[in-house]
Amino acid sequence: MTKTKVLSIEDELLLLNAKKKMEDVGWAMKGLNTVGNVLESKLALLPKKQQQWLHDLSYKVLHTVVKSNLFSMRKERPKSAPWNKTYKALVTSSGAIGGAFGATAFAVDLGVTTKLMMRSIMDIARNEGEDLNELDTQLACLQVFALGGKSKHDNSIETGYYASRIALSSAVKGGATALGNLVAGSANPFLTALAVIASRFSVQVSEKFVAQAVPVLGAAGGASINLAFINHFQRMAQAHFSIRKLERIYGQELVKEAYEKMSINK
Repeated sequence: MTKTKVLSIEDELLLLNAKKKMEDVGWAMKGLNTVGNVLESKLALLPKKQQQWLHDLSYKVLHTVVKSNLFSMRKERPKSAPWNKTYKALVTSSGAIGGAFGATAFAVDLGVTTKLMMRSIMDIARNEGEDLNELDTQLACLQVFALGGKSKHDNSIETGYYASRIALSSAVKGGATALGNLVAGSANPFLTALAVIASRFSVQVSEKFVAQAVPVLGAAGGASINLAFINHFQRMAQAHFSIRKLERIYGQELVKEAYEKMSINK
């Protein structure tokens, strides 16, 4: 495909909107500002053992989701509008159940929520012209869990959009050629990337955990938390795959340069 040298006005606006989605976020669950101070204090008080459990759980959930979704989703389905509202409804229902039972149901709720979020991410990717049979697309779907905004709790990966992508690409450099290795459980660069992504994802998971642990929130709170959670990652996916779509038209170098020059009025 021939690469052009200048973004059209429409594509500049598309890129600007994508950058706003990427950078205009604080917490993954930004909608929980009303209990923000409570969550901040609880995050600070999480014991190291519990922090490690949340990190390990994040990795385990992502590993399971990759195996179940990247292989089972109907990759041949024709391009159509993503079912964002359907996935939001399902995730919200899971949150209501998890919220009703408190922290004890957290691991189950996270597994269900993350699986549905991955399917939503893949749906968005396909709608933006991605081929789900390609390893690069599958990795890009997984990358969404490590993208978006800046978190003061996280030092494991660069937080700028392109810096994050470069770091994640470096993690898989050396070339996993198929996801079959992941199922077999053998060590490969894909698993290295998964570990890096899980490290970033665990930041948002920790925020979700402490929010659901607030007793006064209950079932309604659990539903709200999950709705905010999937809304965040759907926004990241829409931005991520819009940018990749532009890169296929103009080339990555030009799009990256335009992205980094754009200023966002917050």
